[in-house]
Amino acid sequence: MIDLYYWTTPNGHKITMFLEETGLPHRIVPINIGKGEQFAADFLRISPNNRIPAMVDHAPADGGAPLSIFESGAILLYLADKTGRFIAPDLRGRNETIQWLFWQMGGLGPMAGQNHHFTQYAPEKVPYAIERYTKETARLYAVLNKRLADREFVAGEYSIADMASYPWIVPHEKQGQNLDDFPHLKRWFDAIRARPATQRAYALAKQINPAPVITDAEKKVLFGQDASTVRPG
Repeated sequence: MIDLYYWTTPNGHKITMFLEETGLPHRIVPINIGKGEQFAADFLRISPNNRIPAMVDHAPADGGAPLSIFESGAILLYLADKTGRFIAPDLRGRNETIQWLFWQMGGLGPMAGQNHHFTQYAPEKVPYAIERYTKETARLYAVLNKRLADREFVAGEYSIADMASYPWIVPHEKQGQNLDDFPHLKRWFDAIRARPATQRAYALAKQINPAPVITDAEKKVLFGQDASTVRPG
């Protein structure tokens, strides 16, 4: 059994997409980040960076004690290795998948996240920041579009690289992007959206968080963190 500590964010959706694809037995543990549940001591023992998602595998392959993992990319890679699915078994194919997984973790996610912050949540509009992150998001969309010009999915077969990137494309309109400008990406996006596992993952999100509107009080929790919010050791 796997415990998934989850909230309805792009990084959270990555893992529910994988679990729905594989049918791995799991239990969802909602962590309402707007209410500050990510600062609870029990959660911090699993996710010291006070971020979702995080996971505990109660039946790791080595037969030892329950194993906790944080960071969505690390969780996807762990689950792919655990199941032998959604990552190529050969050296070159495996590293192709890992490269694009890291591309999402280091590029698409952080840049789209800053895009969201300055266009949707910042208390004042900062034109330079909005332009900077909207343009960089567009550049990354173009990189992905070019990659998909001659293949169905990012690393050939559907993989954790696709699951990592897709949730960050879902809010493309809020990011100031038009998918018609990226036809190969749009074809890929529509194909993943149509997968039954993707539909189940996003239906689950609506059940857990039916009204995903961030209040002013929640903004203070989400965007007001500094060194003082980290519990001392």
